[in-house]
Amino acid sequence: MDARTAILERIRAALGNEVATVHVPREYLRTARCADPVTVFVDRLVDYRATVRHCDQDALADALGTVLADSPTLVVPPDVPDAWLQSYAGMVCRDGDPAPLSLAELNAASAVLTGCTVAVATTGTIVLDAGATQGRRALTLVPDRHVCVVRVDQIVPSVPEAVARLHPGSPLTWISGPSATSDIELNRVEGVHGPRRLEVVLVR
Repeated sequence: MDARTAILERIRAALGNEVATVHVPREYLRTARCADPVTVFVDRLVDYRATVRHCDQDALADALGTVLADSPTLVVPPDVPDAWLQSYAGMVCRDGDPAPLSLAELNAASAVLTGCTVAVATTGTIVLDAGATQGRRALTLVPDRHVCVVRVDQIVPSVPEAVARLHPGSPLTWISGPSATSDIELNRVEGVHGPRRLEVVLVR
């Protein structure tokens, strides 16, 4: 079937009562060969100018306390575990408890702390879907510093493998390093579309 015939059939189907079934080829790679996804993920993050701190589960609270020691005010989603905050000495504001924080309050916060849903090794991307420990999208777009807890079992090699873990109806935020853009003269500006600083605490 040539392109003209295919287009006309689609038009006829759209104008009629029945919609023709369209075959969508799915021949792209769904997995990636990645000997060590964690190492690749960290390498990409560092290349994007994010910072990474490693710890095990038992040391997570101490690691977060060290990372956030210079942040006097911290915004967290309402369901972030209290155990994460045991070593943090600043003021904690839970978004949505009792009401969502305003944009001005988010902007005034020193940092935001969240978890994530999945992370992609080959692109160094962290994905949030407003699920557990992530909160609403504004939390990670307005404050100037984002500290994100990523577990090694959340890291997958490729984007298709990450998409397979996501619900298509969820509000997704894909983060590949700190917010950055360049003008026509290639002058890099950070923090225009989100946090200038991204810090990942990688839990093994």
